[in-house]
Amino acid sequence: MAILSGYIEDEDNKQSSTSSALSFNAVLDPSNPLGFLESAFNFVSENSDMFNTDSVEKKISSLVKNIKERTMKEEAAKKEHETKEKEEIKEKPKPKLNPNKDNGLDMENHSWGQNLQEVTVTVPVPLGTKSRDVVCDVKKDYLKVGLKGQTPIVDGQLFETVKPNDSYWSLEDQKVISLLMTKCDKISWWKSLLKGGPEIDTQKAEPGKSKLSDLDMETRSTVEKMMFDQRQKKLGLPTSQEIENQNMLKQFMAQNPNFDITNAKMF
Repeated sequence: MAILSGYIEDEDNKQSSTSSALSFNAVLDPSNPLGFLESAFNFVSENSDMFNTDSVEKKISSLVKNIKERTMKEEAAKKEHETKEKEEIKEKPKPKLNPNKDNGLDMENHSWGQNLQEVTVTVPVPLGTKSRDVVCDVKKDYLKVGLKGQTPIVDGQLFETVKPNDSYWSLEDQKVISLLMTKCDKISWWKSLLKGGPEIDTQKAEPGKSKLSDLDMETRSTVEKMMFDQRQKKLGLPTSQEIENQNMLKQFMAQNPNFDITNAKMF
């Protein structure tokens, strides 16, 4: 009987201990975490002699310090991971798209094309649209196209600059806005209509039927010079600038036959 009594007594103590452990059921309010801690400390003080010891403050302070250090490390690791992910996204090059037949791109609500001199933009609008309903604002480096009272269909900074005074728009068949903009730089292809927009692979752009004779004199002269220099470099021959420098030196020596250029410095 003594053995049985001792067993029953032990079981009663276990149940009592379990009952005490389950009696703390405070709920954490994220806006008042100190209130939760106060309830926890009150529970501990009522059910143990922890707060009667001299080292309790030191132990709690050490516990808080360890938790704080761990939290700061986890937060730092999280920020480092997020920063790394953003950098990887930035460094990852955007895929370049194949240009459409007009050396531009067909978008969801508009399309654009180009040659070396001009950029064209085509914007479908509801049938029956009037010219007075159209908004077409062309600046040197900005474009906005749409309908009055509605969100612009095209709105943003142009990929390169244009000449606003040499740019024109029209409304075709009351259903399509057609815009032509003259490029400032007439010797290069645009990768995109707007900065930040999807880019085309300009290596696949086709000049089409345009000829040098179609270009103005200044642009034609620049293009011919570039083509000549490109051919010269492939053949290992001097470029136009190098030929010009050589001719200038020959002319100078002809005018100054006694000038010794052996130790002369070339700038």
